[in-house]
Amino acid sequence: MYRVNIFCLLSILLSLVTTSHGELFTAISDVEPLLETHKKIIDDLEDYIKKEEDRLQALKRHLVIYRREHEQAMEDIPNYLGNPINAFTLIKRLTIDLDDIEKSIEIGTEYIKNITIINNHANVKYPTLEDLTGAAQALTRLQQTYKLDVKDLSEGRLNGVVYSTPMSAGDCYELGKALYNEKDYDNALDWMMEALYKFVDEDQPYPFSEADILEYISFSHYLLGDLKSAIEWTKNLLLIEPKHSRAAGNLPHYQKALQDKELQAKKRRKGDTGEPDIEYEAQVKESRSTSYNAERQSYEALCRGEKELPPEITKTLTCRYMTENHPFLRLAPVRMEYLYRNPDIIVFNDVLSDYEIDYIKRIAQPRFRRATVHDPATGELVPAHYRISKSAWLKDEESAVVARVSRRVADITGLSMTTAEELQVVNYGIGGHYDPHFDFARKEENAFEKFNGNRIATVLFYMSDVAQGGATVFTELGLSVFPRRGSAVFWLNLHPSGEGDLATRHAACPVLRGSKWVCNKWIHQGGQELIRPCNLEYQKESIIRPIPQPIEKFFR
Repeated sequence: MYRVNIFCLLSILLSLVTTSHGELFTAISDVEPLLETHKKIIDDLEDYIKKEEDRLQALKRHLVIYRREHEQAMEDIPNYLGNPINAFTLIKRLTIDLDDIEKSIEIGTEYIKNITIINNHANVKYPTLEDLTGAAQALTRLQQTYKLDVKDLSEGRLNGVVYSTPMSAGDCYELGKALYNEKDYDNALDWMMEALYKFVDEDQPYPFSEADILEYISFSHYLLGDLKSAIEWTKNLLLIEPKHSRAAGNLPHYQKALQDKELQAKKRRKGDTGEPDIEYEAQVKESRSTSYNAERQSYEALCRGEKELPPEITKTLTCRYMTENHPFLRLAPVRMEYLYRNPDIIVFNDVLSDYEIDYIKRIAQPRFRRATVHDPATGELVPAHYRISKSAWLKDEESAVVARVSRRVADITGLSMTTAEELQVVNYGIGGHYDPHFDFARKEENAFEKFNGNRIATVLFYMSDVAQGGATVFTELGLSVFPRRGSAVFWLNLHPSGEGDLATRHAACPVLRGSKWVCNKWIHQGGQELIRPCNLEYQKESIIRPIPQPIEKFFR
């Protein structure tokens, strides 16, 4: 619009120059119309200057926010980016907000684009709308898992503590919009309501209107089956914008749908619909999902640290210095602790040094790719919405440090690394998680044909502490293991018979605040024939052989 005004001004001036041919001054009557032209230029210039001032004021507001947030981030980068609210708003600033900035720049556009927006510098990255959607879904995942209030999240509070700048109406609107586009209407509605409250309070110019928010709210109610609320919110929308064409068309549609719904309800009460029993079908569907819901509730409670092991389990748990399995351990014993018995879940403390952690992270990061899972139908590795992280694989032969870690795994587990998988390094993203799963492949799955046998054991190293969240939880056991930098958790995935141990079902909880780094070693059956022979029994004995000493060294 601004550029068109400039062109209009130039056209008028050019017309004055090219059509007068020096004849305007010869008659006053010919000069008088120039006053109208003069007034038009004044009006156009005033309008243009006003728009430029508004545009520059908007750009200044963006600049203040960008500079403030950047300064806060640079004070403590890991802590800043480890906050999911900060991570979401950063992505939003570099996608939606940047688009608005680009559209608002009319004068000097080519210069600005050349130095910031289009020119792809080696160290400059821009997130995509897919990143924005992923961050929005992560916030709702955290909200559900940790029972967080939308109002608290929008104000930058996590579990009652303020960690970030409050979200704006624009932040809440774009978050709700992203969730709406993913058909998550429940959460979209919550965030659109928060956007509405903030929009009214802030009184700031946005590229969307109050009517836009109300339309999302009313249609979300409709899609959730709440027709009465959909009608009420549509009426509110028409009060502030009576000529809103979509709302005017939706209102009679909603009213008709409500009448039909009430009529069907009456018929069902009389039992004369002639249609399938909807309530019975709902009961069948609910019974099918009971198992999933029970596991989900257990998983979320474990993530929050709300469950404790019963006394009959805790009284069997011990800790000691481990000196068996390899002669080196007599010189440098490892502190080990039983977290659960039968199946045995063991944590080894201080088995990765700071140097090893930093080295592994440094060489893995350039290779990071979206983490994948085995497709049970094809055996191929594919991305999945229930595993949000990036990973890389490191071979023993490419690094002495990686080879040393593999040798350490062999020492502390007493198992052969002959057919073990490469070291997998994983960094979890915003709200990063991995839903409940088994590490072993079940009979119907075609996952490990290229390996020599199933995954007999897992060693999971923690390479970072996590400020909040990020626990490894065993849903069947009721056990939560919270990350501790330098430690490793170990368990057997298979019974001695070779059957998968269903009690080892586990999950990685969403990271609420901080950054979670892990690396793991999956050990296969091949090469263990003489070390841990198969039999027809289920696990009954400890997976760590008793030390050949009369007295164990307890350090608790």
